[in-house]
Amino acid sequence: MNGRSTRFLLGVATGALVCANAAHAQDSDAAAPEPMPRAEATNPEQPMIVVTAQRRDQDLQDVPVTVTVFGAEEIANARIQAVDDVVTRTVGLSFDAFPSAQPRLFIRGIGSSDRGAAGDPSAGVFLDDIYLGRPAGIAFDAFDIERIEVLKGPQGTLFGRNVVGGAINVITRKPDPAGFDASAEATYGNYDRFDTAAFVNVPFAQNTGAIRVSGAYRSHHGYVRNAFLDEDVSDQETLSGRVQFYAEPTPELRMHFTIDGTRDRATGPANHVVGRDTSDPISALYSINADPDLTYGSDVGYQNRDTIGVRAEISYDLPFARAIFLGSYRDLDYGLRYDFDGGNSNPDSPGFNGVNIGGGQDEKAESSSQEVRLASLPGSAVDWVIGFYHYNQQVRRDDIFILDAAPVAPIPLTEIYDQNSSLDSVAVFGDATVPITDRLSVIGGLRYTRDDKSYHVANTRSDVPLRGSEFFDVATSADFDALTYRAGVNFQPNADHLFYAMVSRGFKSGGFQETPETAVDAATAYEPETATQYEIGQKSTLIDGRLIWNNTLFYLDYEDLQTRQVDPETGGIFTTNAGAATIKGYETQLLARPFDGFDLSVAYAYTDATFDEYVENGVDLAGNRISRTPRHKVSVSPSYTHALPGGVDLTLAADYRYESLIYDDNSNQPPEIRPATHFVDARVMIEGIADHLSLSIWGKNLTDERTRTWQAIFLGAHFAAFNPPRTYGATLRWEY
Repeated sequence: MNGRSTRFLLGVATGALVCANAAHAQDSDAAAPEPMPRAEATNPEQPMIVVTAQRRDQDLQDVPVTVTVFGAEEIANARIQAVDDVVTRTVGLSFDAFPSAQPRLFIRGIGSSDRGAAGDPSAGVFLDDIYLGRPAGIAFDAFDIERIEVLKGPQGTLFGRNVVGGAINVITRKPDPAGFDASAEATYGNYDRFDTAAFVNVPFAQNTGAIRVSGAYRSHHGYVRNAFLDEDVSDQETLSGRVQFYAEPTPELRMHFTIDGTRDRATGPANHVVGRDTSDPISALYSINADPDLTYGSDVGYQNRDTIGVRAEISYDLPFARAIFLGSYRDLDYGLRYDFDGGNSNPDSPGFNGVNIGGGQDEKAESSSQEVRLASLPGSAVDWVIGFYHYNQQVRRDDIFILDAAPVAPIPLTEIYDQNSSLDSVAVFGDATVPITDRLSVIGGLRYTRDDKSYHVANTRSDVPLRGSEFFDVATSADFDALTYRAGVNFQPNADHLFYAMVSRGFKSGGFQETPETAVDAATAYEPETATQYEIGQKSTLIDGRLIWNNTLFYLDYEDLQTRQVDPETGGIFTTNAGAATIKGYETQLLARPFDGFDLSVAYAYTDATFDEYVENGVDLAGNRISRTPRHKVSVSPSYTHALPGGVDLTLAADYRYESLIYDDNSNQPPEIRPATHFVDARVMIEGIADHLSLSIWGKNLTDERTRTWQAIFLGAHFAAFNPPRTYGATLRWEY
């Protein structure tokens, strides 16, 4: 950890301690304030899970949307720290993790592999309702988080930057004016893992406002050994902080301001040649290395990322509605370098490759958003919202490709694509839930979105146009618009059961090529994609609240889906509209407490995602499965808590996850196939130790399952990257 990192972390910690001491002194002569009133559960056996999937606080069992929710306790105990931890624990959700700093998400088979400056993700990530528009900008630490919601299917009405596949919404814990609160934890584990995190919440002004400061530092040594350079790769050093200010000057007025930042430093991803493409004459120049723990790259590379964000939310209760303003600004500075082939040019090395491939990306991005809403007051007979949304994004990105291969060229060659993209998006929307009877309600929403994109791309800094046939410098622009909607009915025969039917349509904007081969390709936009989902669902609370069982059937009509293809002659990668696909499936979730102390969570998703129309390089792939989408995914999490003498609670918990075979390429042909995987995590927690202390001894991937999280056939070789190995450690937590 460098000096700047140390000073920042110490500053956050010192500030937290100063605030803690001040608040303790302030409250030492007074009775502890009452906590903020919270909504009561319908049954104490099963506390209410609050979600904001419809942009208002609701019980999960009353929401006609398929939502997977991770609460604060589960996030802390299961060590859910980043977006990949959310993905692995959510049925119906998968991702491509190469590199880990630019995850590509797929929800119910809908995702995007395009990370170019003029592209958009198909599945969105939101931080406190603020859209994180760049894959590298999905940087948050899940410490001091209230909950994480995963919304399945198109979100084409209520969420900013209309998303076609689904959304992950991360909700931080807000400042609490009701009383002082603080917590700190430290973790040590294998691979020299060392984590620290702390927060402090300080009320002020007769409990009409509060300041909350959170900070976390996480580090570990490399999971993979570079035997050629005698160094570790795939390590981590992440520093993050968040400062929040909340005030209620009057009963009608609420103000919430946040500044957050994350600093990531890591070596480059570890790549491997796991096979040869014998159809390519240069395939014999590669050395195969299928050992996930070793690499022989000539450069350890780096993954550096700095993000900072500012958020402001102001709401005011008018006599007839609540007026809300939500604004943000976010800045991203990202750099990636890697040894793509995982080998070196030393003929005496076990990792000798006659073809050496490298490269990376440099990206600077700025985004801002403003949203104005009028919404019904809590308790209104009709729940409604109308609003206006504006999003602006500026991206400057260099895509760098380096090829050192004597059979191709006598000297090393570098290809650089300079990309500059500007996006201006506006939308107007409205949504309402109208009760017809005391048991039946109808839901309707509309959103009109217009995106204006301008794009400038050039490859003139390249030695030669390796993946194309010419040099070019092209400026172009296009606009895209769509009307999206949702409509449905809710039927609640009583407080314990909900039945619903919903149709929703989402839209993803068109864009421009990340690495075009010609000036014509650079100037030509690919078209938007749309998805229309038909869903019926049931949510039930049974056996006096000891059992929750939710089920969903869905059918998705996916049109003009944007897919990535590789030109077999040049190796160029481009995005095109594939035609059409049908995605249908079933999801179920069971939460049970069969007896006191024992809890069980079970979730299962069946997803059948196939192309109806798709031709790639002259081959008809209709009937093939969409890449990176498992047909089956299962999650099982049992836990048992036993009360020991002296007020100490002992909890044993485990997580089992199964994911069936995945095709990493739309051709569905070997070798780009991931076999089925089984992952097991477990933990032992002791709460009530001494004064405010708890201890957790945990292990992740206990069976040391090593699967490919990314793979591709390129320039005569089959390249792959692997998931982290078995990790374990202990976490000591103090809570005020």
